[in-house]
Amino acid sequence: MLDKIDRKLLSLLQKDCSLSLQDLADAVNLTTTPCWKRLKRLEDDGIIVGRVALLDPEKLGLGLVAFVLIKTQQHSSDWYSHFVEVVAQMPEILGFWRMAGEYDYLMRVQVADMKRYDDFYKRLVNSVPGLSDVTSSFAMEQIKYTTALPLVETLPRG
Repeated sequence: MLDKIDRKLLSLLQKDCSLSLQDLADAVNLTTTPCWKRLKRLEDDGIIVGRVALLDPEKLGLGLVAFVLIKTQQHSSDWYSHFVEVVAQMPEILGFWRMAGEYDYLMRVQVADMKRYDDFYKRLVNSVPGLSDVTSSFAMEQIKYTTALPLVETLPRG
């Protein structure tokens, strides 16, 4: 179970993972050794799974975001394994989910422009037989985007 200090450390790291151990310890009123032990436990427990730099896609020429909804009639484990393998090799796919509801899968795809999206689309549908409906929606404006998870305290059930 996470306590208040753990949540504070995680919140700080979600905002800036380059903070020094001393800065983190100061922020949660600990010395560096107990702070380091907490961070190590959070990593060992799989709560902290990595530390990354976030990049600006616009400045890298990757300004088109597509949300791709997919239906299929194929549900065998061999087909699924092949589909997952193909998706894993496509760097344009930043998020991939198996869904409940009308569509079977959802992807978040980031590319430079419509031409690059068309190239991606053709590679996808030619690599994975059995996709019965591939529907794409394109983001016009990003209103909110965060990688930070909401770290709220669990309220007791009454």
